[in-house]
Amino acid sequence: MRIHVTFIDRVGITQEVLALLGGRNLNLDAVEMVPPNVYIDAPTLSAAVLDELRDALFNVQGVQAVTIVDILPGQRRRLQLDALLAAMTDPVMAVDGEGRILLANPALIALCEQEPEGQLLAELFTDPGILDALLEQNFRLPLREVTLNSHALLLDAMPISETAEPNQLQVAGALLTLYEPSRIGARLSALHHDHAEGFDSLLGDSVPIRTLKTRAQRIATLDAPLLIHGETGTGKELVARACHASSARRDEPFLALNCAALPENLAESELFGYAPGAFTGAQRGGKPGLLELANHGTVFLDEIGEMSPYLQAKLLRFLSDGTFRRVGGEREVKVDVRILSATHRDLEQMVSEGGFREDLYYRLNVLNLEVPPLRERDQDILLLARHFMRQACAQIQRPVCRLATETYPALLSNRWPGNVRQLQNVIFRAAAICESNLVQIDDLDIAGTAIAQQHSDNEIGSLDAAVASFEKALLEKLYPSHPSSRQLAARLSASHSAIAIRLRKYGIGKSN
Repeated sequence: MRIHVTFIDRVGITQEVLALLGGRNLNLDAVEMVPPNVYIDAPTLSAAVLDELRDALFNVQGVQAVTIVDILPGQRRRLQLDALLAAMTDPVMAVDGEGRILLANPALIALCEQEPEGQLLAELFTDPGILDALLEQNFRLPLREVTLNSHALLLDAMPISETAEPNQLQVAGALLTLYEPSRIGARLSALHHDHAEGFDSLLGDSVPIRTLKTRAQRIATLDAPLLIHGETGTGKELVARACHASSARRDEPFLALNCAALPENLAESELFGYAPGAFTGAQRGGKPGLLELANHGTVFLDEIGEMSPYLQAKLLRFLSDGTFRRVGGEREVKVDVRILSATHRDLEQMVSEGGFREDLYYRLNVLNLEVPPLRERDQDILLLARHFMRQACAQIQRPVCRLATETYPALLSNRWPGNVRQLQNVIFRAAAICESNLVQIDDLDIAGTAIAQQHSDNEIGSLDAAVASFEKALLEKLYPSHPSSRQLAARLSASHSAIAIRLRKYGIGKSN
């Protein structure tokens, strides 16, 4: 039987209550003190003894109530904690300040194949120095790779602090969680996840876009490499994400790498990961690449035509048997990943000129899709423009604008060499510049876009130049009506320092 005694807190009252229990030779399984309460678990306490004990307890000065309870608060918390730990699919453990395991959830016990409680972390992991590193950093380590029972896992440490002195916290231990690389990959994928699901993200009702969706929906379910071709800015990554969302791998990670954005050595480590000590500055425990993080999911390689010959050869080997080696590593890693790739370049011509491996081209081009340029789907231009206008207004936190009918001919007649991305930039600029809720033709400034100024033959210049031209034109347009960095920052929902830097960069302001 479990009882709850409520009393007025005074010196010695707890001892008097416990003395009454001890005097009746009652076995006590648990006693919990939470003044002004004491909770007692006495399995041998009968109803008859309880009646007599209650009278004795009320004779103790300060005792106010004696009630029967079904469970003690500490026991309830332990049951709740056990249920919480059991529900966690990732291995979790609590350790004390010396790195000794105090508590482990069922997932960790199963991974260890024994109860690890009482062990030091150094006995649990095969990685030398992991305990020293945690203690040196007060359990504040960045995500680090460890090995437990031959399983490569990522260790996440969260320090547990206690108050040592007033206003001072002292680390008393930590909560450690172990993740499969693909679990981290799922988190990364979620961070970049679009709100629209599947092919709903591909806006448009023109014949070319309907044809693309129909073909893509059939291809999405086929678990084979897919090559997506289209001009810059047509939305190739959206198509890739839609294919992933409509595939059997939809619940697994989708991770992307732009092959043109990184030099060869960084692209290799991002894609394949690296072993401990692979190069100066590498994380001590090594780092999994996108292929490991996306295990059972999808990796999207954008601008595959920019991949170096060395990486082409390494990717070809992976596509052949699903295995690879990390940078600086000796162990073969095998994963199950679907490769989607995209390019705006003519890979067949590159193959004939020796700029791209023929065997890799055929490995990537098992399935293929062609994303139409915006000029071939002009029926969708106004629909997209209205969508981007709503999106832009929400982003800069202003009332929704609408396009004046006078803007339609300009939007429809423009060739849009930058495709959907260029249209989105033009609409964003209009939403930022327009002082009223009706966007006029002068607000669009189509001829002023960097791409339209510099190119008329569907070739697009560097992204940095286009962005710089866009920023400069936007700031020059807005500065007369918002003649300070703070006013501009408020208008564009940006930081004051960022706007001030750009004003100096483009020579806009008081010096003009």
